[in-house]
Amino acid sequence: MKQINTKSDESYITHNSSSAAASAPPAAASSISVKSTPEIEKKFVHHVYDAIAPHFSSTRYAKWPKVAEFLQNLHPGSLILDAGCGNGKYLGFNQDCFFIGCDISPSLIKICLDRGNEVLVADAVNLPYRTGFGDAAISIAVLHHLSTENRRRKAIEELVRVVKKGGLVLITVWAVEQEDEALVKKWTPLAEKYVEEWQGPGSPRATRVSSSLSLESIPESEESGLGGEEMKVCDKSEISGDLKEEKNVKNQQEYFVPWHLPYHRAEVSGASAHALATGLATKDDVKGAVVYNRYYHVFSEGELER
Repeated sequence: MKQINTKSDESYITHNSSSAAASAPPAAASSISVKSTPEIEKKFVHHVYDAIAPHFSSTRYAKWPKVAEFLQNLHPGSLILDAGCGNGKYLGFNQDCFFIGCDISPSLIKICLDRGNEVLVADAVNLPYRTGFGDAAISIAVLHHLSTENRRRKAIEELVRVVKKGGLVLITVWAVEQEDEALVKKWTPLAEKYVEEWQGPGSPRATRVSSSLSLESIPESEESGLGGEEMKVCDKSEISGDLKEEKNVKNQQEYFVPWHLPYHRAEVSGASAHALATGLATKDDVKGAVVYNRYYHVFSEGELER
């Protein structure tokens, strides 16, 4: 995982909503095409999470320490907006603060509602809050599900927009630099031709850039059973400086990451039967599971800061 982190005292990045809005590219930020969801996200993000929601939720309960630290250090009475809240595991974490969550998946939002959380269905690139509404906002493992650079940039602009001047925003994403190379081999790289078809010219390849910001790696180690994933990301100082040897890995940033939904969980709804019939999911009789592919754009070093 990658987390934006600035200042020598380890405080989190502080945004000035006015200056950030003034420097944002206006054309890309407000275009209708940016808010229009690409088919790859509908099929391999939205539909997938709706289908696996109960099983996915059962594997999502541990709080990542850095996210917990961020929430715990907010001032009492703060209003925190969780964009892409999933099953709501961070909602209400700090009982001295107020939380509002949103997610694109109605199935995950229903789980949050059943737990008594204040949530709504909404898109990360079009948050339903007025400007300067919250004291802080979080986006935990969400941006990598957006399939173009313009949409990822727009989602960040929205996070900045909805917090007050001087507010705080915490963002984490999956990183291309993986400590466990065997993990990457379980992912399916998207063919370059396929990438060009849906990604288009509005999403240029990432390049390494120098930045005044720094990134801190966050290991993900939730107990996820058959269906989950384990992310282990190395610190930047551990990454080899030989870019030539890493060229093939660095250039590949678009992946399908599998989720194994056990047969007995797949029978809970008809979503999996429909996915199998339409080719959006496959059967793995060895593991006794329906396999869904989730789209990920894994971030290269320097990309999130840029």
